[in-house]
Amino acid sequence: MYFLASSASQFMTFNFVLLTRILLNGFNITAINLFLWFCKIRNYFFYLFVAVPRYYIILASIDRYFASCSNIYWRRWSSSKVAMRLIIGSFIFWSLMYSQILVFYEIQDGICSYRHGAYGIFFSIYLSIESGTLPPLVMLIFGCLTLKNIRQSKRRTRPIAELNGIRPAEFIGMSGKDLQYSKMLFSQILLWTILSIINPSDLLYQTITINETKSSFRTTVEVFINNMSYMFIHLEFSLTFFLYTFSSSFFRRQLKQLIQKKILHRLVSNAIVSHNI
Repeated sequence: MYFLASSASQFMTFNFVLLTRILLNGFNITAINLFLWFCKIRNYFFYLFVAVPRYYIILASIDRYFASCSNIYWRRWSSSKVAMRLIIGSFIFWSLMYSQILVFYEIQDGICSYRHGAYGIFFSIYLSIESGTLPPLVMLIFGCLTLKNIRQSKRRTRPIAELNGIRPAEFIGMSGKDLQYSKMLFSQILLWTILSIINPSDLLYQTITINETKSSFRTTVEVFINNMSYMFIHLEFSLTFFLYTFSSSFFRRQLKQLIQKKILHRLVSNAIVSHNI
């Protein structure tokens, strides 16, 4: 459920946020720098729909930890009912957290940006923690705990398997599907850790050096790095499909079945109908 919710949130990222950036940088359509309401709404949705799918993956990493626990009490936390509540609660939480954008984003010198001064320092530090430090740290912690639980489960079940003459692989605590989900999750954690740290670091650097006198070359380099940092944010979402395809045999099988049932079957049916006509 977390993967599905994350994918649904990314749909908004691509179809609104990325589109407006393409129009701005690629076609010089500067509506975001002309209309204050659009400046606020666009950036609100940008930060919201970058944070929401990222923290859904964090919740998925926590869910994988609970699913791998040997204690039945903790495994109960890995359920569809709990997931639905956390998905809704997380969306509401981040919607409220980023409502600050609607207040503190302004058009300054023809550029839509956060208010400079004390709030600019606060917002840069906040983003460096919320986007750059916290997600990789939490995902790394629960990823390591999940691997630890899986290894402990193998150690506990191996003697039983040998005693009964059954292959140890059949006694792994998590199901094959759960292991495949965990594999997909660990791959995404690695990708997001690499790509998500760049943008908040750049924003923090800009805030620290905002009062410095800069040469035209340095300004050009900083603008280039800033644009690249946003590209990496969109890249971490756009690579999700390819990441799942290469990292999980379960995902590849499901994709193959989907293509066979929904596309090939429809093409065959249409061909038969056309032939009969």
